[in-house]
Amino acid sequence: MHNVVTTSHDLKALLDWYEAMGVDCAVDAAPQDRFAESLRQAQARQKARPAQDSQQNRPFSPQSPTNRSTPAGAGNQSHPSSNAASHNASAAGAPGGLPTNAQGAVENARALALQASSLDQLRQTLASFEGCSLKFSAKNLVFGDGNPNADVMFIGEAPGRDEDLQGVPFVGRAGQLLDKMMAAINMDRSSSYITNILPWRPPGNRKPSLDEQNLMQPFIHRHIELVNPKILVFLGGTSAQQLLGSKDGIMRLRGRWQTYSIGGQDKPKRDIPAMPTLHPAFLLRTPAQKRAAWQDLLEVVAKLESLR
Repeated sequence: MHNVVTTSHDLKALLDWYEAMGVDCAVDAAPQDRFAESLRQAQARQKARPAQDSQQNRPFSPQSPTNRSTPAGAGNQSHPSSNAASHNASAAGAPGGLPTNAQGAVENARALALQASSLDQLRQTLASFEGCSLKFSAKNLVFGDGNPNADVMFIGEAPGRDEDLQGVPFVGRAGQLLDKMMAAINMDRSSSYITNILPWRPPGNRKPSLDEQNLMQPFIHRHIELVNPKILVFLGGTSAQQLLGSKDGIMRLRGRWQTYSIGGQDKPKRDIPAMPTLHPAFLLRTPAQKRAAWQDLLEVVAKLESLR
């Protein structure tokens, strides 16, 4: 049976489905050869293995930050230590772009991240990092945007199509909504900092695999350390679960203050209040939840005032 598109609503739904499946790549100015992409990814993994093996033979003391919940009824949430991330990556296998030796890959990523002493150095490190195959299917590295000295740091999941094309986080429809959300609390990109847990777009806008999240976790942790904000806002369940080490869904996590710990080596240890909230892309699909996100933003404003 063939479905016939008879209305503009049906056409939009069909185009949205094509975009979700990654067909948008075929209508770009430079069409993407999926077979060549797979070959590049395989070559990158093969090339990365000697570096991972040599890195594993070096003595290394992984950073293991701990985390505690605030007394505001959040429960005992903690973001995963580097050891836990390595263990989870190793146990999960390597279907999402990790080399076979997943634990060695995470340790290598952690060592590289710790060497970056500034945001510019971290950007350069990511630009030259070839351990994650997402790099070879993405068009651009999407690092961060806004004021690196801001008090509030927003962290989403991964770049989408518009972000991949422009190399800037949150510039598509979800980003436009995020701008409106920030404006509602007298904030904009000059007074905040925005990034994602992954700097490259997963093909077809799919959810990042656990392997990909674990591999890139040391880089986002270092990113947070270098920005050193007063408050973190985790946009969506993937960001919140990864950075808090929680299996709870965003509906259980949102609206409750958590604590994210940074430092311990080259910087003093510090606990940062963290607010998980709903991702703007989810709010576009479910406008009725905008009230809940608004309540979360009011909590952020109140907390920021108390810290000043």
